Amino acid sequence: MSKRVSSGALVALLMCGLAACTVWGEHKPSAWTDVTGGESLERVFWREVKAKDWAGVEQHLAGNYVFVTPSGVYDAAEAIERWKQLEVDDYSLGDFNVQLNGNSYVVTYTATVRGKRAGQPLPAGPIRAMTVWQQVARNWVAVAHSVAPVTPAASK
Repeated sequence: MSKRVSSGALVALLMCGLAACTVWGEHKPSAWTDVTGGESLERVFWREVKAKDWAGVEQHLAGNYVFVTPSGVYDAAEAIERWKQLEVDDYSLGDFNVQLNGNSYVVTYTATVRGKRAGQPLPAGPIRAMTVWQQVARNWVAVAHSVAPVTPAASK
């Protein structure tokens, strides 16, 4: 009887240990069809910008899309023209905050992008970004995107 109890306890202990693990690694989205939430929308967007898949990017911009940067405000066509000037060597995304509001995500995060724009090196520091994504039928489109350099917090 004690052998059955100890075997049962061992099985229970193993099951508890496996509950915190997954057999499969983290799923990283590689296409719009792999999107599972706000963070994955941003990851696919950046992957497509780096790959220069402008048709794929354009499909996921709303007709009234607005892109805000320290240098100005741009519509979808102007934003794509700016992104076409990018030569992205590498990028990292982090500090995600995703808020779901009805059929929209508001995604904020930091990004560090290495590369060039119009032949000039990109600034070395991170940027803060915010994108508003809206679900339209079975597709997600960006309605607005904003970027700004990270600056030291002002002292009060």
